[in-house]
Amino acid sequence: MQQPRTVLAERIAERRRGGDDPRALVGEMRRSVLLVPVADGGLWSVRAGGVRWVCGFTDEAALARFALHHGPGDQPLDYAALLGARIVDEIVPALGEPAGLAVDIATEDGAMFFPPVAGIVPDAVAVDVGPAGEVRS
Repeated sequence: MQQPRTVLAERIAERRRGGDDPRALVGEMRRSVLLVPVADGGLWSVRAGGVRWVCGFTDEAALARFALHHGPGDQPLDYAALLGARIVDEIVPALGEPAGLAVDIATEDGAMFFPPVAGIVPDAVAVDVGPAGEVRS
């Protein structure tokens, strides 16, 4: 029996089909509890395109898909359950480099990236905000 999708996973699917309001998607990400793998005393992340991506998963099934390819073999994969808002408001700024949130990266046609831009992360660490606080286009 297939597990029902979380509200965030549903919003991501809708957005990927071209619908839904991007602001509503960001709001849902902020309200959602995400499962973030823990490795070497920190949260699991990857660097790509000059950005460090904290990887979060909408449910245990999405995390399990990731663990099949990136987990510690036959060992259980430790993870933290964190609100999306905490990830983008507290953890991302503390990393000291351009960082964002990647959700469900092991889910075919289900991944969503929340980049380090204004409206997602605090303006102080957004890559599209200038030193005087103006948003660059």
